[in-house]
Amino acid sequence: MTHKLRNIRSLAIIAHVDHGKTTLVDALFRQGGMFRDGQEVAERLMDSNDQERERGITILAKATSVHFGDLTLQIVDTPGHADFGGEVERSLRMVDGVLLLVDAAEGPLPQTRFVLRKALELNLPSVVAINKIDRSDARVEQVLDEIYSLYIELGANDKQIEFPVLYTNARLGTATHDMAVLGTDLRPLVETLAKTIDAPPDLSEEPFSMQVNQLGHDDYVGRLVVGRILGGCVKPNQRVRVGRSSGEYVGRITGVFNFLGIKRVSLQRAEAGDIVALSGLEDVAIGNTLSDPEGVLVLPEIHIDEPTVAMTFHVNDGPFAGRDGGVYLTGRQLGDRLQREVYANVSIQLEKTNTPDTFRVLGRGELQLAVLIENLRREKYELCVGNPQVVTRQGPGGREEPVERLVIDVPAEHLGALMELVGSRKARLIAQHQEGGRVRLEYSAPTRGLLGLRSHALTITRGTAIMHSVVDGWMPWAGDMTRRQTGALVADRIGTATPYALFHLLPRGVLCIPNGVDVYEGMIIGEHSRSNDLNVNVCREKKMTNIRAAGKDENVILPPHRGMSLEQCLEWIREDEMVEVTPKSVRLRKTKLSAHLRPIRSMRKDETD
Repeated sequence: MTHKLRNIRSLAIIAHVDHGKTTLVDALFRQGGMFRDGQEVAERLMDSNDQERERGITILAKATSVHFGDLTLQIVDTPGHADFGGEVERSLRMVDGVLLLVDAAEGPLPQTRFVLRKALELNLPSVVAINKIDRSDARVEQVLDEIYSLYIELGANDKQIEFPVLYTNARLGTATHDMAVLGTDLRPLVETLAKTIDAPPDLSEEPFSMQVNQLGHDDYVGRLVVGRILGGCVKPNQRVRVGRSSGEYVGRITGVFNFLGIKRVSLQRAEAGDIVALSGLEDVAIGNTLSDPEGVLVLPEIHIDEPTVAMTFHVNDGPFAGRDGGVYLTGRQLGDRLQREVYANVSIQLEKTNTPDTFRVLGRGELQLAVLIENLRREKYELCVGNPQVVTRQGPGGREEPVERLVIDVPAEHLGALMELVGSRKARLIAQHQEGGRVRLEYSAPTRGLLGLRSHALTITRGTAIMHSVVDGWMPWAGDMTRRQTGALVADRIGTATPYALFHLLPRGVLCIPNGVDVYEGMIIGEHSRSNDLNVNVCREKKMTNIRAAGKDENVILPPHRGMSLEQCLEWIREDEMVEVTPKSVRLRKTKLSAHLRPIRSMRKDETD
């Protein structure tokens, strides 16, 4: 039986971080008539999450649609970071093709490789757009050669490698097939997508079926179930069967919505091929099958890559717990919130530990877990987080650990120092080539060696190194590896840090707190210049005397302290240290606060004097 085709194209946009995919979607919105003339709209409309706007990245995969005449483009804006690969893999299940967007100067980078590999495995057709062609350092021809090489390296077949190529400027909203001809709008891109990506057949007469790809929440309609209808149609008040590994049940759909621009629009009917959100089903999880009540259809579960990094989340047991505006302080509240996160994000796993107030959270990378911690902080949770640990497994040859493909761009004058640093982390150099005054290095490195590497690399290159990495499989355990060579300056009492005490600690190391901050015993106030930890009194005040000599009462001038973001704190800490996260503060501390309970970290022999 043949089915007529619907004039819909469903596609995902693949791009590395900051290559312009969200800006391109904004331009499609404007040219598709999503906004009236003169209407003021924010930039990067698809990045609606607060952290997405602050970090300049896409974290959550989001669906939308835009009309060009009688053609409807259903677009899924996917994250560029491999840490959010769970979002990427689910998104590709909802589309019939992909648009690969590559920066005309930077070329294809690790996250591009990660998502493109997934798309090729699903045999999705692709259209390539080389973006930012107006950059002064654009190298369009070389980048196109690199894209062909990437397809060949990822095992693309003859049909997949014959992709159409366009040259775009997402900021101006133009596309062209020929660099010699200036583009005027994005219509060449839209027409190419319509020709390359297949339209879904009209299967509205088939029994209803849909797989849950995303979960959302709305204050008015409750839980939203997002996915693409694979067959049949769906209407409000329709009964559906929910297939789960824990058992089936029949529920009723109270609302059907689709996404038009940045709005959610209520529908009276949606058909096969539509990406929709359904309300009314509360007990449902990602990967569940929705089907006709009379049918027994169960679709295969969505496979998500294994987690590579784990952290321990612990309730805040420090003396300042509850002082910084935290509302949720108990282990039960923290556990319930983490369980809800696992429910909505299948790439995160939760394991219980021997103590009821401590949880082990496993994810795809440091950034993914840092985003989760930041969300908890903004929701007024207080917690302590241990240092990141890689997840290992038993392979045929013994213990294995995750390995990553690391790409570093660095000025030539810092090349030697950087290669020495990366080499000490058990990394193996794969390729090296020079572009102008910068050198691009490609390494294969264990994930364990990359923990904390970014901050060191930025220090020795004076902030000029650009690093990207993506998980590239598993490798045999690489042996012991040292991370931080220095110890910590630890406060030995509760009180307020004084300028006098901090000034006299400057020769001991680098301070990470300013003057006037409240401290407690076991709180880390700086980095020691030697390898051992040093308990210090930061509350000491100058003794009062009757002497009035010239210069005796000069003001103490302190240099700026080292400010550290949440990600930098997570990179910096060692096994016996934690990051205390509250709505108002991020502190470093020892796991055991009392000095007499902590083991003494001895100095190296070459530092004893």
